[in-house]
Amino acid sequence: MAANMYRVGDYVFFETSSTAPFQIRRIEELVKTANGNVEAKVMCYYRRRDLSLEKPLVGVLEEEQEREAEQLTEKERHQLRHRELFLSRQVETLPATHIRGKCSVTLLNETESLLSYLNKEDAFFYALVYDPQQKSLLADRGEIRVGQRYQAEVPPWMGLPAEGSEEVDSTQLETLVYSPAHGLTDRQLDQFLIVCRSVGTFARALDCSSSVKQPSLHMSAAAASRDVTLLHAMELLHRTGYDLARAVAALVPPGGPVLCRDEMEEWSASEANLFEEALEKYGKDFADIRQDFLPWKSLKNIVEYYYMWKTTDRYVQQKRVKAVEAESKLKQVYIPNYNNKATGVLGGPEGATAGGRPCESCYTMNSGQWYAWGPAHMQCRLCQSCWTYWKKFGGLKYPTRLDSADVLGSDRLPAGMTSHRPHRCTVTNCGKEGKKFCMVITLHF
Repeated sequence: MAANMYRVGDYVFFETSSTAPFQIRRIEELVKTANGNVEAKVMCYYRRRDLSLEKPLVGVLEEEQEREAEQLTEKERHQLRHRELFLSRQVETLPATHIRGKCSVTLLNETESLLSYLNKEDAFFYALVYDPQQKSLLADRGEIRVGQRYQAEVPPWMGLPAEGSEEVDSTQLETLVYSPAHGLTDRQLDQFLIVCRSVGTFARALDCSSSVKQPSLHMSAAAASRDVTLLHAMELLHRTGYDLARAVAALVPPGGPVLCRDEMEEWSASEANLFEEALEKYGKDFADIRQDFLPWKSLKNIVEYYYMWKTTDRYVQQKRVKAVEAESKLKQVYIPNYNNKATGVLGGPEGATAGGRPCESCYTMNSGQWYAWGPAHMQCRLCQSCWTYWKKFGGLKYPTRLDSADVLGSDRLPAGMTSHRPHRCTVTNCGKEGKKFCMVITLHF
């Protein structure tokens, strides 16, 4: 019962064609249609064979994994290729009845043994993100950077430099903007902060743009009481040597009262709506939000605005609406085992050789069921075990005579399926291949 219960967040096999390998997807949402059927919104994961790239892929592993890869057998290296996936941000909707079982997909862990992926049933890994529109690969932002190469090199301690020494670079020192070691009492400090808020309220009354955003005195006073005003007040006190008379005079320079705004006040209503739309699409991926929605804002502006936006009533309301929507959504669905006969099943009594041709992968002559595989004119077939492996992993279980010259190269694909090129190493006179896009070091299998 539990094995047939599928929930949001599960990694599953989807069958879109009886003659093609399963697709691997992650359930993002379960939706019940008007006619009572259940559909699943899923995030796509691609196999290497599914990618259409102009440039071949080259592999990279941590040093420990690279050494381990060299010790793998030909069969293990062959099957490890089938466990590699490429994450995509693409989302599609498929009928839930096409689910054919669960699997597991994890980010490639540089500290984990490569054989652990082979020893786990229906386990896959990924390290790169594939963009179907741009036909490009990027390292996943969740990449785990463990190892000596990612550690900072700390120079040896040389002792404190002598006072007035040229070794001290004043440009690298912090600037003190406030110190609690002053002669003011708490009451004097509070009174000065009240004056700063009052000046800030008056400055907003004189500013045309502020009077439009905060048309009431109450809203202007609230905006003038934000942290940016208090920080400016403390910095001003420090700059004037904690002299209250000089600090109050500095609040209203000859050009008019000082107006301090933070990001929450600087942004227009249209910019705020764009930000919420981008947040809905990308989540807290501020770099993509800036690139696609708010290119005129700096990353600093966007991050600062986000954490201020989280304190607003609008954020609380949206959170409540999403909580209500989540309660009304399907959280799980029961899909019974699929027992329909596959279209590629060959006839004949159980265990028969069906013409005497062996399994194209393991070369066995006996199987409880045979399945047609590949172009019809070649009359290739797979035994039941190898067919199940091919459906799940998109490749033959064993290296065959047809790809023995290129063990890590392209698996034979049935007619009509997307072909792919070997992931050839770019090192001169190497000729070897890897399993991931080249980011740091080349993997030599």
